Amino acid sequence: MMESAADGTSGSIDTFRQHVRAWLAEHFPASLRGKDNPMSAVDGPEEMDDAQRAWKKAMGEKGWGVPTWPSQYGGGGLSRAEARVLQEEMARIGAWNPIGGMGVMMFGPTLLEYGSEEQKSEHIPPIARGEIRWCQGYSEPNAGSDLANLQTFAEDKGDHYVVNGQKTWTSGGQWADKCFALVRTDKAHKHAGISFLLIDMDAPGVETKPIRLISGQSPFCETFFTDVRVPKANLVGKEGQGWEIGTRLLQHERTSLSGGGSAASRLFAGTPLGQMAKQYRGANDDDRVEDEDLRMRIVRHEMDVRAFALTLRRAALEAKSNQGPSATSSIMKNVGARITQDRAELAIEIMGMQGLGWEGEGFREDELAQTRTWLWGKAVSIYGGSTEIQNNVIAKRILGMGAKN
Repeated sequence: MMESAADGTSGSIDTFRQHVRAWLAEHFPASLRGKDNPMSAVDGPEEMDDAQRAWKKAMGEKGWGVPTWPSQYGGGGLSRAEARVLQEEMARIGAWNPIGGMGVMMFGPTLLEYGSEEQKSEHIPPIARGEIRWCQGYSEPNAGSDLANLQTFAEDKGDHYVVNGQKTWTSGGQWADKCFALVRTDKAHKHAGISFLLIDMDAPGVETKPIRLISGQSPFCETFFTDVRVPKANLVGKEGQGWEIGTRLLQHERTSLSGGGSAASRLFAGTPLGQMAKQYRGANDDDRVEDEDLRMRIVRHEMDVRAFALTLRRAALEAKSNQGPSATSSIMKNVGARITQDRAELAIEIMGMQGLGWEGEGFREDELAQTRTWLWGKAVSIYGGSTEIQNNVIAKRILGMGAKN
């Protein structure tokens, strides 16, 4: 097995790069080169062909789907420098990471920090291999922005809990195997009465009901718990530590949503706006977008995108050097949401009437998809913590506003 070049020396990195290049040439199917990654979405059941299954299996066994996670739990055990090389070499040949979802984005990093050795040994390897699907049980009908108001209750029954309550906006809950949830174990204290519990989605008493969005998709659902029995071994951390653990997980989520999750993938994917504008609005004699005002707004947007991408890279490196993401993830989440929505608005403006179709003749599939992407994008500034909540976090934890003198 290739040793990790943790020191980042050029010789070690060059050797590692050759190893990566040879391994990718052997294992990444040529038929998948340059195609979109269909395997990390939360808004549908996972459907794979033979090539995709083979690629996922190879990456899972190698541990490179989660390259910097410890190798003892099935991760790649790579240094940050090596992980960058892997990313660069995959991008060079049009490859993508087939291991994703909430287990990678949020739960895995949090469990590595707070979980017991038994919990890490049980749950991290199947996440690293892409064998299990997790969902998040946080928001409730009366506990959204004020998440600490949650009322789903886990009653202590000795060697297990009995959980009753309701969660909402459970992303991918109807397809998930397991749920990481915030539950109340003490009704006398608001924040200190919350615990972090792992629940099997196929356990008796768990029910999901999909929620249909204006985009026509149903990526979220309501989740109901009725006398659900959960072993005490599924408690992460201590009773009453759930708010601390849950807040840490949200930092991982916001980092992923701003830079590596579904919002980012839609932001950096698709037809370039300049190319789209030439197609729908025409080009001048210099092969530039005819509409000067639109051209300048596209340029400003592309500058924002590139500056954001560079900032994300810097923030990711700082997060790793400081033992994880910080409150700056709230800034990244807000900026990422704004840029995502700006792109969707520009695309619809460029396409004109062709960007407003829902179904029927006269519209191409990509045009109908753009309409749904535009509608879907309205939620980006809400899920993962609304823009208003992130502004509060930024004001209090970064700017120091509201602190007592």
